[in-house]
Formats: sequence, structure tokens, C-alpha cells
Amino acid sequence: MSNTEVPVTPQIEAISCAIAPDRPSVVRVLAVDDELAAAKLIALMLSSPAFHCTTASSGEEALVALQHEPFDAVISDLQMPGISGMQLLTQVRRSYPHMAFLVTTGVDDLEVGVQAMRCGADDYLVKPLRESAVRVSLESALHKRQLERQLENYRQHLEEMVVERTGRLHDALRQLQNNYESTLQALGAAIDLRDSETAGHSRRVCGYSLEIARAFGCSEKELENLARGAYLHDIGKLGIPDGILLKPGPLTEEERNLMQGHVQIGFDLIKNIDFLSEAAEIVLMHHERYDGGGYPRGLRGSEILLSARIFAIADTLDAITSDRPYRRASTFEEAREIIRKCSDSQFDPHVAQIFLSIPAETWPAIAKDRDQFSALSSEMRRNEATVRLGTDTNPSVTSPS
Repeated sequence: MSNTEVPVTPQIEAISCAIAPDRPSVVRVLAVDDELAAAKLIALMLSSPAFHCTTASSGEEALVALQHEPFDAVISDLQMPGISGMQLLTQVRRSYPHMAFLVTTGVDDLEVGVQAMRCGADDYLVKPLRESAVRVSLESALHKRQLERQLENYRQHLEEMVVERTGRLHDALRQLQNNYESTLQALGAAIDLRDSETAGHSRRVCGYSLEIARAFGCSEKELENLARGAYLHDIGKLGIPDGILLKPGPLTEEERNLMQGHVQIGFDLIKNIDFLSEAAEIVLMHHERYDGGGYPRGLRGSEILLSARIFAIADTLDAITSDRPYRRASTFEEAREIIRKCSDSQFDPHVAQIFLSIPAETWPAIAKDRDQFSALSSEMRRNEATVRLGTDTNPSVTSPS
């Protein structure tokens, strides 16, 4: 060993800066050996300016030093009375996982070295120690621990970034959801203005549908699609000529066929819009009958989408309880009786039974609630099943069109 000062290598300087950027550019080492001369020898090998070396004569003394001073590395003898080098290694790994740890031994036994490495040592050195070997081994261990620390910092930073960006994504999706629902609300209102004699048809029918669907036990996703389908159920009427759509008298056979085509038109309009693709099926099936006498495909029973079977009752409920130019609105009790009589023919009997089990006073409350749409938007965003919503559609009992 030379008694002259050993120059600082670029690797040691870089490692020391990375290990402790807020401290002077020096690597702090704790040398532990029950033979004081051996510990001092290591201190001489690891002299300033690159290193600051502290010595300890036992494992117990080393643990006290670690509690009072910051260290970057420990070089410890394996065979010591009291706390052995292996026991010290175990405790250091538990309390200081990113600290470099080298073990020294007077026995050139490969098995001892392997055991030390398995317990978490970065390297083991056989006495008598050579300065070059100690420095190279320590430099390698520090570099390894530096990379581990950087990887851990990167992982933590990555987790923070993921949390932050996930939050921003959720905010963007919520805003997009709001825009979707606001657009549906405006579109449903526009359809009502063109076709319906009563305002709020889409709003009320949507509310009635959701009330039945919740009682039926539908999932949040099914509620979303049902609400969208209810708002847009008559969107196909935008493609029906005014002469037919607004005709005050009865339609001819040819005109009726054209009018019934609105379900296919509506389906074709929205089927390729991702967030409306499932709602499009409700648009297509909302005039099908449970007994197969509906249109456009004459589906019967379970061939009809459950949401469309639910919607058919909501649509009829609003048709019966809304004023028309040719008749006054009936009461909700009268509507319930008509739906009960049409169970198993026009309506799914199970869905009708669920509808009839809901208290009669529920429906007038939904019909008067003008804030149902914003409540639905909250439900869609938060998966809350505590809101009510309403919408309107074309009558199916009196004159399906």
C-alpha cells in the first residue's frame, strides 16, 4: 500500500455525487473489525478526498455509529465476538437496504463468500487486503446500490406520474361524459319539438325506464345504455318527411310503412358511434312487441333486448298519461291497469310485474322532475344508483308509429 494520496477516480466522484447530492462529494465508509489495526488499515486505504472512513471495533459499536451518522458503505469482518459480521449484514440490509456492504474474512472459503452474498453482501474480500481490490470492489458495490436507488426513485416517480395522469384522464373522461350527456339531452329535446305534442317526452320516458330497470336489478352499464337509447329512441323521425310525421289525420298504409321505417333510420344513424352502439339496439327494437306483433323484425319474447322491453312499458306509460289533441291524459292508475291487461301480449309479463310492484306515486314525481338528466349524468360518472331520470317517446298502445 502506498502512503501517498490516491487520486479520486471519475467513477467514485460521480457515485458520491449521486449518493448524496446535498452533501460534499465524499463517500462515507464505516470499517468494522474487532482487530483495530485491520479497521485502521481500511481507513488508510480509503483516505480523503474521495472517502471519509470511520472505524468501529464491534458489531454493536457499528450499529450505534449507523444510528448517529449517515454512511454510504460498510466494510465488516465476518468473524467478530458478539454481533458477527453476518448478523450485522442482516440488520443493515433490513434498516438500510440501499447501503453498500462488503465483508472481509481471513479464510479463503468460497462457501463462506457465497453465504455472505446470499445474505445481501455486495462482495467479499480475503485478507490480507489489497488497496486496489478494496477500492475496485467498493466502487462496484456503490455503483450497484446507486443504480438500485435510481431505479427505486424512478419507480416512485413513475407511480406518482401514473396517479397524476390517471387523475387527469378521469377528469377528461368526466368532461367528455358531460359533453356526451348534454348533447343527448339537447338532441332529445330537439326530437320532441319536431314530433311530440307535449314537451319533455324524452326526459320523462328516460326517467320511467330507469326506475323500472333499477327495480329489475340492471347493472350501471345497462342503465347508461338504456338512458341513451331512451333519449334517442325517435331520432330516426328526423328522416321522416313532415307531410307524414305531422299529418293530422290517419296515415295511409304506405305512409304507415314509411313512418315505421324511423326505427331503422335511427339505428343506422347511431350504430357506428362507439358510445351509442348498444343504445342503437334499443332504438331499433323499441316498437317490438312481446307477442311478436311489433316491428321492424317481428321479434318475440327474449329475442327482444331487455332494455327495449323495459322501454316499451315506459313509452306506453307516458303516452297514456300525456295530453293529446284527440284526447285528454289518463291517470297513472289507469295507465297501470292498461299495462297490466297488456301483459304477456304487448309487454314482457315479468317486466310488467316489476313495473306494477313500484308504488304508483313514483311516476308523477318523475314526470315533474326537470333535473333528472343532470342526476343521470352524476350516476353515470359515479356509479351511484340513487337518482331518477325521465324522458318521453311515441305512444305504443294507442298508435304505434
